[in-house]
Amino acid sequence: MTKLSYAKALNRALADELARDPAVCVFGEDLGAGLSGLTPGLQDRFGADRVVDTPLSEQAFSSLALGAALTGMRPVVEFQIPSLLFLVFEQIANQAHKIRLMTGGQTAAPVTFVVPGSGSREGWAGQHSDHPYGLFAHVGVKTLLPATPADAYGLLVSAIRDPDPVVLFGPAGAMGVREDVTEELVPVPIGSARVHRAGRDVTVVAAGHLVHDALAVAAELAPEVEVEVFDPRTLHPFDFTALFASVGRTGRLVVVDDSNRMCGLAAEVIAAVAEQGIALRAAPRRVTRPDGAVLPFALALDRAVQPDRAQLRAAVLAAVGAA
Repeated sequence: MTKLSYAKALNRALADELARDPAVCVFGEDLGAGLSGLTPGLQDRFGADRVVDTPLSEQAFSSLALGAALTGMRPVVEFQIPSLLFLVFEQIANQAHKIRLMTGGQTAAPVTFVVPGSGSREGWAGQHSDHPYGLFAHVGVKTLLPATPADAYGLLVSAIRDPDPVVLFGPAGAMGVREDVTEELVPVPIGSARVHRAGRDVTVVAAGHLVHDALAVAAELAPEVEVEVFDPRTLHPFDFTALFASVGRTGRLVVVDDSNRMCGLAAEVIAAVAEQGIALRAAPRRVTRPDGAVLPFALALDRAVQPDRAQLRAAVLAAVGAA
């Protein structure tokens, strides 16, 4: 049995793919130092011509990665903070994402964009704490949000091997999670959800690190309330078949999501269930950041803006009529 951390899982997946495929390369800042946890030891092992420390210009090295992908390489681009994705939305959403369609399938852009440490890291304030996965899911870019080390490994491997651009968010709240690994780590199919805990009373859809909060709340409320913890793992494409099956069994739905409420993942999940015509026994609930939330520097205010276990517990109890 091996104890594997989330950060080490990402590092191992990248190392395995660099060793397996000479077309894989990495671009980003401070990669040799491995500051974000994705690349420690990789530059020494694979060389600075494949694990490339770039100047401080996200737009430049994202464009470089796109060009490399168009010539047959499989670049991985690391961003140290999630807000940098706003700078390169053009390169990802308007260029890499559209190029297969706009060339009639003659070319593709197999670039993987990774943010190890997205969302709030307490005290990082407004411009370092965004969780903009909804933007990429909205425009149709393959968007991954693994919650566990094994899923982080498997989804990063699948992303690197995918023929299209993929954005993978490693939530800051999950980076320290450790998992007992008893089997060989394998790729996880993109678009496949996971039920972490079965239950018959209410489905809790939890994204990223909030899966662990949902599991803690489920354990606390058992055996009075049987909570089914549903982890989409992939936000686009979303495994709606598995979602509908879960909500169809429980008849109740709560979504907990560490992004802003307006036009967020929680709204999309609830809308999809409503359109499917699944008869719910109670109104669905959302636990999210507030509309237009910008995380402040003060720790107490930072924590107050984020969804937490107390809010989730109250939503679950309200859904089952116990509050």
